[in-house]
Amino acid sequence: MRVLLFTGKGGVGKTSVAAATAVRAAAAGLRTLVVSTDPAHSLADAFAVEIGSDPIRVADGLDAEQVDARRRLEDHWGEIQAYLVSLLSWGGVGEVEAEELAIVPGLEEIFSLVDIRRHVDRGAHDLLVVDCAPTAETLRLLSLPDALGWYLERVFPVERKVARVVRPVLGRVTTMPLPQDRMLAAVDALYRNLVAVRDILRDAAATSVRLVVNAEAMVVAEARRTYTYLNLFGYAVDAVVVNRLLPDAVTDPWFDRWKAVQATHLRTVRDSFAGVPVLTAPLFDDEPVGVAALARLGAAVYGDHAVDAVLRDGEPLRFTRTADGHVLALPLPLADRGAVDVFRAGDELTVSVGPYRRNVALPAALRRCDVAGAGLRDGRLEIRFTAPAGGHEHRR
Repeated sequence: MRVLLFTGKGGVGKTSVAAATAVRAAAAGLRTLVVSTDPAHSLADAFAVEIGSDPIRVADGLDAEQVDARRRLEDHWGEIQAYLVSLLSWGGVGEVEAEELAIVPGLEEIFSLVDIRRHVDRGAHDLLVVDCAPTAETLRLLSLPDALGWYLERVFPVERKVARVVRPVLGRVTTMPLPQDRMLAAVDALYRNLVAVRDILRDAAATSVRLVVNAEAMVVAEARRTYTYLNLFGYAVDAVVVNRLLPDAVTDPWFDRWKAVQATHLRTVRDSFAGVPVLTAPLFDDEPVGVAALARLGAAVYGDHAVDAVLRDGEPLRFTRTADGHVLALPLPLADRGAVDVFRAGDELTVSVGPYRRNVALPAALRRCDVAGAGLRDGRLEIRFTAPAGGHEHRR
């Protein structure tokens, strides 16, 4: 199944472009499902129909769904939450406060991600279009599989073994609630879902992110940062959609200044995202609401492009052998040199850009090598490895 994720700063028309993409795909004969994971759902408004938490038919060959994140939270977190509430209550926390503390911020978003896996596994559609939350929330959402996956892969197995050993002993000397097998199994299932979702999202042949922007300074600046962070986590951006450009038909002199400013920002987008297709859509004389209006928007955005095509091939991570070792290259377009940090610890390399961090598991050939240096070159972070010279931890 082909998966397209749409994100952008709030108010740029992200939902309209995602819905228009789905309408155009369905018209081309693709069995299409458009899903909203944005907590502030507006997909139903775009189609002018009621849309719930289960797919409903909104046009020929097109289904739509607005993920009920709260319901997904109860499905996936209920067993774990019940244990945390009992543990907090045992510690003297009130019932209401315990219920609130047992919900980790960001969980609702991550269970929306798990829905992507559910639809991919079902295989009932050819194309899945995902209307994501605005960029800040999407970045947090897309980085959660890495963040929680790291803990669940390295720490949780140890905790699970310890719990099984000490539970019979502690059960005789304390009234503290101890984790039962069903709760541990729920955590394990969560981890497996995260791994599956991460693999789907990082499969550049199947999944692409498309950034939606307006020709405005703040919007373009945020899109540039988003592009860098998405590359950090290995997510392929195959297009940028510049929405709501003033059309040539608008000739009133009052708009001349706006058209000039938009033209400047459009050039900035083309220069900043060099190599990434830049698609455009005009500001229409009416809101794109309903299937017919969305079809018009989709035609403007894609023109002769196939909606489900991979519009740009990317190589998120590359290892190259050199005369004295190896080079690991990670695309970090538009990254500020001062915001990038590289840290080697054991068999992992940690790369951080601003507030976001990614752990890269090193292949066997590099685990025996030392980090000789790192630098940004032509939008790629290149990390040099040489034959081992002793030591296990390096910082560059």
